[in-house]
Amino acid sequence: VHGAGLAGAPDVVVTATLSKSLGSQGGAVLGPARVIEHLVNSARTFIFDTGLNPAAVGAALASLRLLRREPERAARVRTVAMGLYGRLTAAGLAAVRPDASVVSVRAPSPEQAVRWAADCRAAGLMVGCFRPPSVPDGVSRLRLTARGDLTEEQVEAAVDVIVRTAPTA
Repeated sequence: VHGAGLAGAPDVVVTATLSKSLGSQGGAVLGPARVIEHLVNSARTFIFDTGLNPAAVGAALASLRLLRREPERAARVRTVAMGLYGRLTAAGLAAVRPDASVVSVRAPSPEQAVRWAADCRAAGLMVGCFRPPSVPDGVSRLRLTARGDLTEEQVEAAVDVIVRTAPTA
């Protein structure tokens, strides 16, 4: 939204994840007061949900304050994600070009995605594994989350594990 020049526009509604972007939990809807009021009073998933716990709200707020003071952190995460993407695609894997910190790498099947994630874990690398029903049939994948504090050596080691343990089609 910021990159498109729409931040703060009066008729723009934004959903934001607090878990992936700010290391917290849950999410938020940002927009005009009339939209928020409508959601509070009519959205079943909001009405029947439990509010965020105070620690999660505090963590998200602390992360926002940190990003305001040090905006280069966000840029570093994107740089690391693009580095992962570039190395994985150069190795012949089908990775999705990241918009932010998440890099997805396609697996041939749900079973192979589960095995691949387990093999990565056995080699000391934790990766997410997504398969149906959380993704559509035919798009099982590993999900990697870049961090701004990763060194080039750590990124290279992660790529090595992913490539070395990749299933053969």
